[in-house]
Amino acid sequence: MSLRVFVPCETTALSLGAGDVATLISREAEARGLEIELVRNGSRGLFWLEPLVEVDDGTGRRAFGPVDTADVASLLDSHFGDDHPLALGPTDELPWLKQQQRVTFARLGVTDPVSLNDYRATGGFDGLHNALELTPQQLVDKVKASGLRGRGGAAFPTGIKWQTVLDAAGAQKYIVCNADEGDSGTFADRLVMECDPYMLIEGMIIAGLAVGATQGYIYLREEYPLAHRHLDLAIARAEAAGYLGNNIQNSGRAFALEVRLGAGAYICGEETSLLESLEGKRGMVRAKPPLPAIEGLFGLPTVVNNVLSLAAVPSILRDGPEHYAGFGVERSRGTLPFQLAGNIAQGGLVELAFGHSLRELIEDFGGGSASGRPVRAVQVGGPLGAYLSPAQFDTALDYEAFSAIGAVLGHGGVVVFDDSVDMAEQARFSMEFCVEESCGKCTPCRIGSTRGVEVIDRIMRGENRDANMALLEDLCDTMIQGSLCAMGGMTPFPVKSAYTLFPEDFQRQGGEA
Repeated sequence: MSLRVFVPCETTALSLGAGDVATLISREAEARGLEIELVRNGSRGLFWLEPLVEVDDGTGRRAFGPVDTADVASLLDSHFGDDHPLALGPTDELPWLKQQQRVTFARLGVTDPVSLNDYRATGGFDGLHNALELTPQQLVDKVKASGLRGRGGAAFPTGIKWQTVLDAAGAQKYIVCNADEGDSGTFADRLVMECDPYMLIEGMIIAGLAVGATQGYIYLREEYPLAHRHLDLAIARAEAAGYLGNNIQNSGRAFALEVRLGAGAYICGEETSLLESLEGKRGMVRAKPPLPAIEGLFGLPTVVNNVLSLAAVPSILRDGPEHYAGFGVERSRGTLPFQLAGNIAQGGLVELAFGHSLRELIEDFGGGSASGRPVRAVQVGGPLGAYLSPAQFDTALDYEAFSAIGAVLGHGGVVVFDDSVDMAEQARFSMEFCVEESCGKCTPCRIGSTRGVEVIDRIMRGENRDANMALLEDLCDTMIQGSLCAMGGMTPFPVKSAYTLFPEDFQRQGGEA
């Protein structure tokens, strides 16, 4: 057989030169008369090794990385030999991958993302075929039994949400996928859509079958052009193959799916703002109740789920809810893809069952800071998540354990800071972020964040510090208690954690380092 060479076509790998590497491998192989099959796969999620090139000569895939264009000639001259300086050994034996528990992301980087044959050959659409044999209530019951909770951040039980929509009266119901991934340091949604788009499509079809919805929308972050192309291509191929449309696999059941680009605002990641935007209006938060499950898109019953929630569904229907629930601890069942970013030596995607410690994630997988300096703080759960100090790094990664220390897991984003970080500046950034991204509908969020920036500025200048610290405390409490949605209600979380855990940074004189 000819040598199969895999070069990722995912955004991070492309930004690091994967496209040029792929072109040069083809050219150099042709010049040498070497027969190869070049496959543009998705990324494995080991970003510090991108571009990660893999080869398969029939004995299994072996990895090389990070590969630069300057390395291509020597790789071909050595016939991708194990003695090449960039040789990493069998891909599946790489400790960083082997120690993970990949369930949702088991196919990540293995296949050509838009190949329907690759998807079906690796268990794709098996869950859908099982779903077509079940009643809507049986489908909802299986999702309930899996223990799946919303992976977008709120961690609300997915099966309960589906049950509410199933029970709601409505001639038309909708499935809306929140793909407006806007949290700093997160990229898991993007990886699903760029590297395994059929998995999301399959999850949405199953959700539609479960609640009686025949129309779905993917509300996609505008800044994800590659994900947009892959989704559009995958939807077209799924339609042609009879997985979407008026007669899914000759079952007589229907589901249609479209991609709609987001409005470029962080607040549109909040579900009611998203629905407003999807209806063609300005992204403004709606008061709840009514819940979107009762009165959602165009006033009709709507499931709004995050990409990761829907992407988890095919494996639940393929392998059974007991298999999925077999991972995790207590009420946190299944796995969560953590995204390591910021000042970290080995950034990328780590899918683990709930229950491992934050320290394992940062030290064992992340390898500490990229700068080599001590890690001083970590922010988990996006820009609205609390900062954690090293004394909290042994906290278990599960929803309840994090809630107990005033933190959130959110979407699984983990941003690392070394000991050069100024936590007063980070607190100011949190308030400033809210100023920029607030929809402006409620006063605590709109005005509170602006006053928050002003108060922190006075504290940092050393002006009447004690009184301003007390004012900041009051302001944070008002935003938490009085804001209409999580934007204003959670912005104080990183602020309060910064001045509670790192008070010395708020005691410096103006300009003091």
